[in-house]
Amino acid sequence: MRCLIAAAAVLLLTDSALAHPDANQTPNAVHVKAVASSVRPAAAVVDAFHAALRQGNTRAALSHLAENALIFEAGGAERGRQEYASHHLGADSEFSQAVPGTVTRRAGEAMGNVAWIATEGRTSGTYKGKAIDQVTTETMVLRRAGAAWKIVHIHWSSATAK
Repeated sequence: MRCLIAAAAVLLLTDSALAHPDANQTPNAVHVKAVASSVRPAAAVVDAFHAALRQGNTRAALSHLAENALIFEAGGAERGRQEYASHHLGADSEFSQAVPGTVTRRAGEAMGNVAWIATEGRTSGTYKGKAIDQVTTETMVLRRAGAAWKIVHIHWSSATAK
């Protein structure tokens, strides 16, 4: 509960980068200017988590999650690293390997030992014989313990691209 309250506070205290994006944007450009230098190590953990999924290295992907990580996806919740490992981790890795994704925008902020990374993207390809073309959003909240950042919350959402 403390983690969710901290995440809400971080989201409320951020600048308007997500609420008022630049009007003249290139659709496939990664917008990292909203990611403060203090949050880049946390963003690197998010990227390493996704790289591990794309490589099929589920053990490495799990290493980036806190034991009590809370994952929201498609209206469901997985409460903890082990629950995620036993339910959707394999399918998420399989999908990531089959369908490439592109980051179109990213913002983030760190306040003390808590950081958030909000990413927008596009996923296009074929999965199990079905054409996929989706816009995606992802919010990750991370907590720092010593020098290491761990993902404590993930919220994924997607919709068919228009």
